[in-house]
Amino acid sequence: MRIAYFDAFSGIAGDMVLGSLLDLGLPPSVLDEQIQKLEMPGVEVRCREVHKNGIRATKADVWIGDQKEEPGTDRGAHSHSHEHAHTNHHSYREIHERIVAANLGEQTTEYATRIFRALAVAESRVHGKELDDVHFHEVGAFDAIVDIVGVSAGLVHFGFEKIFVSPVPAGSGFVRTDHGRMPVPAPATLELLRGHPTVPGDGNHEMVTPTGAAIIQALAETTPAPPLCPLEIGYGAGDLDFKDRPNLLRLVVAETSPPSQPLALPPDDGSLQTDQVLVLEANIDDMNPEFFEAAMANLFAAGALDVTLQPQTMKRGRPGTCITVLAPPRLQERLETILLSETSTIGVRSWMAARKILPRRQIHVATSFGTIEAKVVTLPGGEQRVTPEYADCQRIAAEKKIPVSRIYAAALQAALDQEG
Repeated sequence: MRIAYFDAFSGIAGDMVLGSLLDLGLPPSVLDEQIQKLEMPGVEVRCREVHKNGIRATKADVWIGDQKEEPGTDRGAHSHSHEHAHTNHHSYREIHERIVAANLGEQTTEYATRIFRALAVAESRVHGKELDDVHFHEVGAFDAIVDIVGVSAGLVHFGFEKIFVSPVPAGSGFVRTDHGRMPVPAPATLELLRGHPTVPGDGNHEMVTPTGAAIIQALAETTPAPPLCPLEIGYGAGDLDFKDRPNLLRLVVAETSPPSQPLALPPDDGSLQTDQVLVLEANIDDMNPEFFEAAMANLFAAGALDVTLQPQTMKRGRPGTCITVLAPPRLQERLETILLSETSTIGVRSWMAARKILPRRQIHVATSFGTIEAKVVTLPGGEQRVTPEYADCQRIAAEKKIPVSRIYAAALQAALDQEG
C-alpha cells in the first residue's frame, strides 16, 4: 500500500502541506488549472526554493494581485471567521458551493469540501453558531481555498491510498485575532485536533494553523502509521525561523511493509547506487500487436523508466505478450490507468523491486554535425563507459541525410576526447 506520511516535527499549515507536495514533484500546471476553475481573478500560487537551517525546501506563497499573503493572514481561519456577515466576507455555504461548482474532479472536490467543512464546523462550535452563520474574511477565505484545493489536487495527483500524520507540536503563547488575543493552539485549531496526538510546544509560536489541523481532521487516519519503507521525500517550508530546528513539514511517500516481509535494499559497496523501483506487468493475448506502439509511447510520456515486451505462450497454446513497466513508485496510478485503457488487459500486477544502478551523468559533446547528448556511466572499478544518445544521432542523421552510424561514431569519439 502506498501512503503519505506527514512528519510534522515543526508544525503543519496549509501552505506547508502544499509546499511539500510541490517539492515532491506536483506539477505547478496541475495547481494552476484547478485555481483557474475556482474563478478567483488575480489569485495564484508561486513556489520558490528556500533553505531552512541548511535544508532545501519548497515554499508555496499565495498571491492576490501583486500582493503576497503574509504570515498570519490566512494562517488560521480564527483570524477571519465571524458570526456576522460583511460585504467583504464569505459564508461557509458560499465557499462550499464555489468549490463544488468548479468541477475540480470528483476526488479533489470530495477532499476539499471535507477539509473546509471540518474548518467551518470547528468555527461554529467555538463561536456557538450554526454552520451557515460562519463567515470568512475575503482575503483569508481565498488564501485558505487555494491551500485546501491545492493540497486536495496534489494528494489526488499522487494517488495515496492512506494519509498519516505524526503527533504535532501544540505550540504556546498567544496569537492576535479579530476576537482579541487567543491562546495557542487557537480555539478552532484545538477543536480540530480532537483525537490527534500532540506534544508540548516550546517558544511563543503558533505551530499548527486551523487549515493544517483541518487537513488532519478531514483526511488523516486516526491510527498510528504502520511500519514503512520510505520511497520519496518532499519538504514544505513554513514562515517561521528557529535556531534549533528547521520550520519544515516533511512528506514521506512510503510503501507499507509487513514486518515479516520487509522490502530490503541490497548492501551498498560504495560504488553503486541503490533505490526502489515500481514494476507493473500484464499478460495480453487478445490485442492487435500494432496497438503496443501507442501504449508504449504513452507510458514513456507519462514518466515510465522502461517498457519492455516479451513473447509468451499462453493457455491453450495461444501466443501472447507480457508487457513490463519500470517506473518511479509515485506514478503507479497514472501508469496503471494507461495500461488498462490502452491495452486489452483486464488486470495489472505490481510490486516494488530493489535495484542497484551504476552512477551516471549526461554530457553534451560538440561534433561537426552538431551537439549530441551522451551518457557517461562509472563502472565499479572506476573506469567510465560513454554511450551517445541514439535519438540525437538518429535525428541529426535524418536532417543531414547521413548514415546514423557515422553520426554515432563521431559523437562517441568526441565524448571520449572530452572526458579524457
